[in-house]
Amino acid sequence: MKALINKYLTLFLIGGTLYLLIEIISRRGYTHWTMGIVGGICFVLIGMLNEYLPRSPFWLQALFGGVIVTIVELISGILINIVFQLNVWDYSNQAFQVLGQVCLPFSLLWCVLSGFAIILDDYLRYWLFGEEKPHYQFF
Repeated sequence: MKALINKYLTLFLIGGTLYLLIEIISRRGYTHWTMGIVGGICFVLIGMLNEYLPRSPFWLQALFGGVIVTIVELISGILINIVFQLNVWDYSNQAFQVLGQVCLPFSLLWCVLSGFAIILDDYLRYWLFGEEKPHYQFF
């Protein structure tokens, strides 16, 4: 049990740190600490796709990853920006947005980035935790 907690805590911290770095790069030096939590949650959930969709093509897992990130961002956006009024982000001026918290262009971007997250998660599990070496079925 302790090993399982350590594994997911490690993946959470790596994913959260990478999410913060993506934010800093894309927002020219700015992020908010809550994005580390959101990123960690997203990374762990994306990594679990192999457990629930083990033989699915890579593109489908990336699509589900984008959906996961969009849902987590919507929920966290409602909490962070609307309930707690921290105003970390606002997509209300973007096309196809929902409550100013998520929008279609970023959801599509999250699908692409989820593909990278899937590969990174798989290799981290292989290198750090001795899990099966990754192999992918793209179609």
